[in-house]
Amino acid sequence: MKVIIVGAGVIGMMQARELAQKGMDVVLVDKGVCGTEASWAGGGIISPLYPWRYSDPITALASWSQAYYPNLIQTLEAESDIDPEITRHGLLMLNVDDYNEAVAWSQCADAWLEPIDQKAVYGLEPQLREGVQGGLWMSQVASVRNPRLLKALYKLLSTHPRVEIHEESAVTSLKTHGSKVVGVNTIKGECIEGDVVLVCSGAWTPQVSGQNEIKIEPVKGQMVLFDAKPGMVNRVVLSGGQYVIPRRDGKVVAGSTLEYEGFDKQPTEHAKNSLADMAIDLFPQLASCPINHHWAGLRPGSPEGIPYIGRLPEYDNAYVNAGHFRNGLVLAPASVRLMTSMLCDETLPLDAKPYDPVSRA
Repeated sequence: MKVIIVGAGVIGMMQARELAQKGMDVVLVDKGVCGTEASWAGGGIISPLYPWRYSDPITALASWSQAYYPNLIQTLEAESDIDPEITRHGLLMLNVDDYNEAVAWSQCADAWLEPIDQKAVYGLEPQLREGVQGGLWMSQVASVRNPRLLKALYKLLSTHPRVEIHEESAVTSLKTHGSKVVGVNTIKGECIEGDVVLVCSGAWTPQVSGQNEIKIEPVKGQMVLFDAKPGMVNRVVLSGGQYVIPRRDGKVVAGSTLEYEGFDKQPTEHAKNSLADMAIDLFPQLASCPINHHWAGLRPGSPEGIPYIGRLPEYDNAYVNAGHFRNGLVLAPASVRLMTSMLCDETLPLDAKPYDPVSRA
């Protein structure tokens, strides 16, 4: 079977890898260069922010993926010789408005979340600003350096005998015959034919699929990168809906904005200054560190952040795996495995109904 995957972010590339491992021929088509949109632009935290605020369908995908990630990263590193740098440094949350709800959730979900006092907070983050009285601590949360994860996936796919990659080939429409999709038409004037089409195009999914029932919209997020030194920030620290993330080399990512401005992903000076102020307020020493990168990406916003995973309405052999909003990276392995199981007629790892595009149309 030949599967055309439209969109080569973390979902599309993980999907291509799994389907090729199943013996399928895969054509991976992207409007730009593989792995350069939302998956690249994110922070790489392998947890939803404030996980108790999410619905059961998102929690189910996140829990499955979090358990799977360490082995996945180890395998990708061994096969590609690129280290995606998964680091389990934990998530420290400050100024949590719904503190009691979080604690209650952790007791029910067995989620390794615990209240910690002032002394414990500064034991974790000695350089944190003065005056923090306490917080919530999730010691098991990890992050991955997402650009390196994408490079590892791309290296494996670009040499895989069952995978064909078409970059700079925006899909203009699906080629249909009755209720079947027989291929995709691209901006280059070519028609790529296949047995199954799977749309993993993130914020561009409604346009690619031609399905207005797929309620996905672009949501811009901006980030900055401090050229900091190791030890300035040691944990992922979340406060007021924004965060700082340390990398192994000491660099610190600060994010993110939440902007509904269509497909405009131009970074702005206002957002840069706002993110810098937030990070420096948490860690005053960052004021001495230059910002050496500022960028923006477009998240695929969806109703309640629940992705669409399953068959597209109107078609027998066209599917979608998109709409993961702020959680594409953490939800990717479970979402991909669920779709792989559907296409291979295998036992599903999770209940697919909450993500079904047909029932949600």
